[in-house]
Amino acid sequence: MTDPIADMLTRIRNASRALLPSVEIPHSKMKESLARLLLKEGYVAEVGVEGDKAKRLKLKLKYTGRRGVIEGLRRVSRPGLRNYVGSTKIPRVRGGLGVAVISTPEGVMSGHEARRKNLGGEVVCYVW
Repeated sequence: MTDPIADMLTRIRNASRALLPSVEIPHSKMKESLARLLLKEGYVAEVGVEGDKAKRLKLKLKYTGRRGVIEGLRRVSRPGLRNYVGSTKIPRVRGGLGVAVISTPEGVMSGHEARRKNLGGEVVCYVW
């Protein structure tokens, strides 16, 4: 697999559209911090790490009626073309209704938080 973050986003998108209660993803530190950000922003209900040797990340998805809270996910920076921005150039997703996920020197955070801390970094993905 060349892009594990894109795989994670695709698994979440597919599970949300299929109205599945949860989704399991192979574990990594980056994926766990991205999942914890989604939990903090209110896009998923629960995040857990299972297993000892082969860890798995389990996300419990949130729904409003028969629609998922996550309407869309888009990978921005990818292995073939990294996308870095300064603190003043952090994009607003859907006019502020979505979240830009930024990987900064202080860790993975939302675009709003990075703007407030005056940090730039790699734009990982957009969630709305």
